[in-house]
Amino acid sequence: MNSILLIAHSPLAHALRQCALHVFPEAEDCVGALDVLPNVSPEETLGAARIILAQQLGRAPRAQVLVLTDVFGATPCNVAQQLVDGARSRLVAGVNLPMLLRAVTYRHEPLDAQVQRAIAGGTAGVMQVAVAAPQNQVRRKYSDQDIRDHQQ
Repeated sequence: MNSILLIAHSPLAHALRQCALHVFPEAEDCVGALDVLPNVSPEETLGAARIILAQQLGRAPRAQVLVLTDVFGATPCNVAQQLVDGARSRLVAGVNLPMLLRAVTYRHEPLDAQVQRAIAGGTAGVMQVAVAAPQNQVRRKYSDQDIRDHQQ
């Protein structure tokens, strides 16, 4: 089973972790989080990330970790790039909740498959939603400014 490590600007990593555990409470040991604070140097953040990654990789002899970050090119992603090795860990930037939920759902699959499913979930989770009439109400043809709809 693969682990997931979230590295994001504070408080996003822990907030996303809490959301994922709301849906998958049994995945508590599989999802780690590191919030990058503005007053902590990248070197200190990298040290903390290495500790968390080592813990996740040490849980099983064949453990693998999917690292998810928020913004490509920002400090969390730069730290994560120094962290992953490409063999036992992979990195995906642009994390959102649909991506994370998909990654947790497929944590039992091989790491490469989990990466592809996470990216697909994150991409499919972004969409424009049509504006609908409130439930049980008919959409009006005219706006409130319509001359036939004034209130005097």
